[in-house]
Amino acid sequence: MMEFLNFYVVPGIVTGSVYALGAIGITLIFGILRFGHFAHGDLATSGAYLALGATTLLGLMPWAALPVAMVLTALLAYGIHRLFYRHLESRPKILTVIASLGIGMMLRSIVQVVWGVDPLAYGSGIARAQAFGPLMLRPREIATLALTLALVAALLAFLRYSKWGKAMRAMSDNPDLARLCGVDNDRVTRLTWFIVGALAAASGFCLGINTELTTMMGWSAMLSMFAAAVLGGVGRVEGAVVGGLVIGLAEELSVLVVPSPYKSATAFVILLAILLLRPQGIFKGKVL
Repeated sequence: MMEFLNFYVVPGIVTGSVYALGAIGITLIFGILRFGHFAHGDLATSGAYLALGATTLLGLMPWAALPVAMVLTALLAYGIHRLFYRHLESRPKILTVIASLGIGMMLRSIVQVVWGVDPLAYGSGIARAQAFGPLMLRPREIATLALTLALVAALLAFLRYSKWGKAMRAMSDNPDLARLCGVDNDRVTRLTWFIVGALAAASGFCLGINTELTTMMGWSAMLSMFAAAVLGGVGRVEGAVVGGLVIGLAEELSVLVVPSPYKSATAFVILLAILLLRPQGIFKGKVL
């Protein structure tokens, strides 16, 4: 039983936490800006490599470099919106979705030019697991779970109690009515991209520090992030968290019945099933 928890459940929860952070960004973009952001995985990769750059250039420890990467990725996300997506706002949303695919390829190529295509890591050596009762956890896994919990709690509190959080929720419900009520939709859009970029950096960093840094890691994880957002209910932050944990656990548990190279297909199967059986998701979000 303990082996089952330590080799399948704990890694599934850690992986699910990473997916949850990415899925929150996807669900915010779809809920507020009304399009599927297929560059989100590569935005997360960019954040992970920016953290690596901060450790190299500034001499910071990896976790100390994360806030720097979050700020830089937030600015990058807003810059992408200003340069590309803003000019497509009045056009059919499918054009923005297609453009996001191109943006993802562009970000991936920039990372490959700057850092190369070989796998990298934030540090060397083997991190030994520590015993916490019957569970064996590595410090980076504990930090990942704590970071996810803190960011999700802060975001939920912001959306529920702050003026701009309420404005984001209003714009998600009805942008035109929100504008008539005095909400500055341009500011809400800007704030959304800042939050999305910061969360993407956290997601990419946690993915990289728990595995390794590769230029394709965000693209590879994007299907799982999308599946988590749809499973929980598009537009629902708490749904993205639950969806991420379910997808992460499902992928890790799937290796009990299928070869591990095929575990990523689990997210695809769940995504198809939820679209067919309950397209509004667990928490009844927007129907795709």
